[in-house]
Amino acid sequence: MEFTQRYVALGDSFTEGVGDWDPGSPNGVRGWADRVAQQLILADPAWGYANLAIRGKKLQQVLDEQIDAALDLEPTLVTLYAGGNDILRPRVSIDSLMAAYDDGVARLTTSGAVVVLFTGFDSSGSAVFGKTRGRTAVYNEFVREIADDHGAEIVDYWRMREFQDWGYWDTDRMHMSSAGHTLMAMRVLEAIKASHSLDTPELEARPALTRAGQLRADAQWARDHVSPWVGRRLRGISSGDTLRARYPSPVHPDWVRAGV
Repeated sequence: MEFTQRYVALGDSFTEGVGDWDPGSPNGVRGWADRVAQQLILADPAWGYANLAIRGKKLQQVLDEQIDAALDLEPTLVTLYAGGNDILRPRVSIDSLMAAYDDGVARLTTSGAVVVLFTGFDSSGSAVFGKTRGRTAVYNEFVREIADDHGAEIVDYWRMREFQDWGYWDTDRMHMSSAGHTLMAMRVLEAIKASHSLDTPELEARPALTRAGQLRADAQWARDHVSPWVGRRLRGISSGDTLRARYPSPVHPDWVRAGV
C-alpha cells in the first residue's frame, strides 16, 4: 500500500515501547508511538507507520543505524529520543554527544519532515537514577537549543509532573507502564496538534507500605531489575542485541482497526 504521509519513530526502549507489554505485538511491546500512529491512521488512512527503535541503543547507535533508514522512507513526521542510555553510563561527554545529535536532527528537519524531540525525565524521585539528574538537565538544555535552531517540536518530559506518580511506571522503575505510554501518546499528539480519542489513564490505587515493606520491595526490585541491568553493562551486552525493528517500513498494523 502506498502512503502519502509516513510517521517514523526513532530511538531506544522509550520509543520501542518497553513497559507496555503485549505478547501479540512485535518484540512483545506496544508503546506510545503505536498509540500515536493509531490515532493518526484512524483520522486519515493515508498515514503509514514505521518504528525503528530498539531497546538498549545509545545515541550514536541510533544516529548511525536509524537516521539513514528513516530518510529512505521519506517521512512526513519523525519522533526522536536518544541519549538516555548514554547518560546512565559511568562516563559521558554530553557536549560531544549532543554535537552528533545536532547533526542528526539537522538531517531530519532538512528532509522537510516535522520532527519531534523529547527532553529527558526528571529522575529526582529515584534513589538510583536520581544521581544522573544533573546530566539530564544539561542534556535537556541542548535539546531545547537544537529544537530552536532547527525548527523541531518538543515534548518536555522533564516538566511532566504527572510522571512523579509511580503508577505511570513499570515494575522495573525504568520504563513507563501502559498508563504512562498512553499519557505520553496524548502529549505527543498535542505537540503536533493532532486530534485524538485517548483518555487520561485511571491509575490503580497502590497500598501504602510500611518502612519495612518498602525496604523489602526495594531489595526485590534491585535483585530483579537493577542487578541484571548492571550485569549486562559490565558484560558489554544489551537487551536489544538480538532484536530487530518492530515495523521497519510503513504499514497499517493489525491493531489499528481493532480499537486496542
